[in-house]
Amino acid sequence: MSRLLRGAYIVWVVFRFGLDELVLSSLGSPRWLRLARILSIGRDLQAPRGQRLREALEHLGPIFVKFGQVLSTRRDLLPPDIADELAHLQDRVPPFGTDIAIATIERAFRRPVDEVFVQFDRLPVASASIAQVHFGVVRTASGEEREVAIKVLRPGMLPVIDKDLALMRMMAGWVEGLSADGKRLKPREVVAEFDKYLHDELDLVREASNAAQLRRNMAGLDLVLIPEIFWDFCHAEVMVMERMKGVPINQVERLREAGVDIAKLARDGVTLFFTQVFRDGFFHADMHPGNIQVSLEPDTFGRYISLDFGIVGTLTEYDKEYLAQNFTAFFRRDYKRVAELHIESGWVPPETRVDELESAIRAVCEPYFDRPLKEISLGMVLMRLFQTSRRFHVEIQPQLVLLQKTLLNIEGLGRQLDPELDLWSTAKPFLEKWMLDQIGPQRLFKQLRDEFPRYAQLLPELPRLLAEYLQKGGQSGVSRRELSVLLAEQRKTNRLLQSLVYGGMGFVLGLLALQLLIRIRLF
Repeated sequence: MSRLLRGAYIVWVVFRFGLDELVLSSLGSPRWLRLARILSIGRDLQAPRGQRLREALEHLGPIFVKFGQVLSTRRDLLPPDIADELAHLQDRVPPFGTDIAIATIERAFRRPVDEVFVQFDRLPVASASIAQVHFGVVRTASGEEREVAIKVLRPGMLPVIDKDLALMRMMAGWVEGLSADGKRLKPREVVAEFDKYLHDELDLVREASNAAQLRRNMAGLDLVLIPEIFWDFCHAEVMVMERMKGVPINQVERLREAGVDIAKLARDGVTLFFTQVFRDGFFHADMHPGNIQVSLEPDTFGRYISLDFGIVGTLTEYDKEYLAQNFTAFFRRDYKRVAELHIESGWVPPETRVDELESAIRAVCEPYFDRPLKEISLGMVLMRLFQTSRRFHVEIQPQLVLLQKTLLNIEGLGRQLDPELDLWSTAKPFLEKWMLDQIGPQRLFKQLRDEFPRYAQLLPELPRLLAEYLQKGGQSGVSRRELSVLLAEQRKTNRLLQSLVYGGMGFVLGLLALQLLIRIRLF
């Protein structure tokens, strides 16, 4: 019954704010649709469609607000006016009772809160749809007392989330089946993506592990502070981390008055982003101002402070190399190479003409070079690129969705700090150095060291595999799957082979023979 009532309320909100016109326009005005619109009490279509969608999501509650935030990152699917409006959604909800937070902590640790913490501040300092934060003090195993931030999961969230997600999936199926416009928006894929992100955020141990990984990655960089995690006090519903003291990044005047070099801060932000993406392939993917502070402490003055690690992005080595080559080509204005990379990667159909795609990319990007950041909108560039992508049937890669979102966060952050920052010239030296590291001597020796044990075991098998294949006319016991795995491994070392050819001809010829055997078998 509760699900039925919730579903009825959602349908009313849809018609109340005219959302039916966003996805059902291709149906025209059938009688049932006209009747539903007439019966919708309070229906008002005066505001722009993006504003109406934002207000509808706010009426539906925190889960739908968070869904709108995730949806705002999919500029490949949404018109720009809607994506821009959804980006204004704020995940603000009233805090839940302190007694409930204490009960959650005591259930997690099976002892009174005063035995878990030396001090627990009853008044929360922050509250969102998933959790809220209290300050406190813990005593570590060594007897040291440390100030901490205690994140407590909002109780009863899983049933509420699952119920709303079930309704979202049902509505997504309706939208996709009823309308050609709805089908283009890929509603079921978007809901599935949201489902994954939301359930990841419900496990605070996962968030704690994300923070620990970022802290290790950023150690020694001296640009950002990541809170230490106190694992003895972590649970799926409770996360305890070092208390960080800083000024929110959007309080620029306060930072300037304290003596922070704002221009350097902006440059450091770009360096941090590209380091996390291209060096580590593991990046903070929720870098809005509420999660970023700046330290004013004497020992760490002017450094970033990162908070909230529920959403992180990951990239494979292939993703990193592909993106780095694309960015480098962009910065060099080598649009032909960008077009070639899209075709080589399979992002566009192989029959796509390079010159046509090159011309389209040039038309998007060329107007934005040599301008300060205040005159550049990465959101606009991305929007125009996505429009071009649809024309050439580009397949947007799921693993890059969070990267797109984070790029937009970086744009907003940079514009707040230093509107004169030239993002292109700031990032270009970093990427060129990264590319040099990828193909230079150090990278060569690292790859040789990493790959040698694998091929030391593989090379003795080559004569037998080749003999079996030749004797049995391609019907050997070597499975297609096994050969596919071997081919995948071989592709990883293509660049390594090019470097080794001068120093180890025998080794190289053996690997080339393996590649030839695999290609004969597969093709």
